[in-house]
Amino acid sequence: MHRTALVALTSLAVAYAQQAGTQTPEVHPPLTWQTCTASGTCSNVAGKIVLDSNWRWLHTTTGYTNCYTGNTWDTSICDSDESCATACALDGADYTGTYGITATGSSLKLDFVTASNVGSRVYLMASDTEYEMFKLLNQEFTFDVDVSKLPCGLNGALYFSEMAADGGMSTQPNNKAGAKFGTGYCDSQCPRDLKFIDGKANVEGWDGDSNSANSGKGATGACCNEMDIWEANSMAAAFTPHPCAGDGLQACTGDACNGGTAGLCDPAGCDFNSFRMGDESFYGAGLTVDTTKPFTVVTQFLTSDNTTTGTLSEIRRLYVQNNKVIQNSKVNIPGIDSSFDSITDEFCSQQKAAFDDTNLFANQGGLKQMGASFAKGVVLVLSIWDDYAANMLWLDSDYPTTSPATNPGVHRGNCATTSGAPADVESQSGSAAVTFSNIKFGPIGSTFKSSGSTTPPTNPTTPPTGPPTTTNPNPPSATQTHYGQCGGTGYAGPTVCASGTSCQKLNDFYSQCL
Repeated sequence: MHRTALVALTSLAVAYAQQAGTQTPEVHPPLTWQTCTASGTCSNVAGKIVLDSNWRWLHTTTGYTNCYTGNTWDTSICDSDESCATACALDGADYTGTYGITATGSSLKLDFVTASNVGSRVYLMASDTEYEMFKLLNQEFTFDVDVSKLPCGLNGALYFSEMAADGGMSTQPNNKAGAKFGTGYCDSQCPRDLKFIDGKANVEGWDGDSNSANSGKGATGACCNEMDIWEANSMAAAFTPHPCAGDGLQACTGDACNGGTAGLCDPAGCDFNSFRMGDESFYGAGLTVDTTKPFTVVTQFLTSDNTTTGTLSEIRRLYVQNNKVIQNSKVNIPGIDSSFDSITDEFCSQQKAAFDDTNLFANQGGLKQMGASFAKGVVLVLSIWDDYAANMLWLDSDYPTTSPATNPGVHRGNCATTSGAPADVESQSGSAAVTFSNIKFGPIGSTFKSSGSTTPPTNPTTPPTGPPTTTNPNPPSATQTHYGQCGGTGYAGPTVCASGTSCQKLNDFYSQCL
């Protein structure tokens, strides 16, 4: 959500750049992931990752003098957007030693603090010169995650942005670095802290941030469609589509960067945070999704006609932990239909009304626009970061802090409103880390297996503290909801599907109400 505060605090210069340096060879760490077929057969793909250019050393093309130091450009080297694009080069990265990034087989660990570096952002590559492009319509994206070492104020994020496959190299004459050096970032926040945008420097009008010694903002921002699959720590988690009005990276200035009715994008998006949506017993340490242990996150992108060319109509979430499928939590907010457990345009409309928010999601085209982005192809982003703009309170605490916590949508997690200050998080939680692993992609129902199912209560409440109540030894047979699990090897949950749907076998381990 608040990506503009994502910075690296390193002893090296921190900047976006377009020329390629040669001081340190750029060697992309390998990361294996899998593509799956409808039958559930998955095959390994020999992928790689690349560090975002915002973390790299930026120096003169004629030597090794920093073009950017602290939070300021050296305008004695270059003082215009055009001149800095040709005068400065970014260099290769020591992934583990400098940035705390470790890729082993199908597992990627991102450390929060490594020496003087804080956080990181990487992209999945198809080759050494192009990002892997995912087309998500009528597909399923799955990964394992360990958030047990992510406290309040941190975000281990996995998301998609509509970046150019080559990092903009083919359309930007000054960009000689391209995807090989992690160029071309954009998102729905229209971040202005990027040193190079659309092949030009962002030096003109650049101001260093007052609360950060390493970051600043220029006059230009970089906007594009963004799908947040996973923004989370051990306390709270959200998945959020963020549509933008146009295609690909769009440079913005002024009000166009700032959201609102004049903005190019919807920076807030339409989020599903189980805690914020009324189930405070679903996600966390020892809860239904137990964040003290790794678990699997499944996201399904359903279309109106169940084809890869249809209109995006719903984004669904499942979890798998201890070999059991966990259906997503239900909504328990006055004014929102309690049957909702996924993101649809209707859910978003009701949510915005209940939370008294402007429906920028609908204004920017809603799920239809998000689906158009998926059809073109999007880049997988993985990161760990702290939030200089809002201390991550929008994810795991009460936000905005000026509103009563009892107002619908304000209470988003149990972290204190005094938590999340970057200076505190960096000094007290330097050993924090997130591990992503076992990335899989394929048709609906193809990427995961289980031996059973867990369905949260329809109207969730905070767990009772009194003695247990007596249960009916002969409860009525349950009916599974649309898209819920209804069969599979070892499955013991409901097998009768809701009216209008039928139980369809997707593989030996999973049948779904479709």
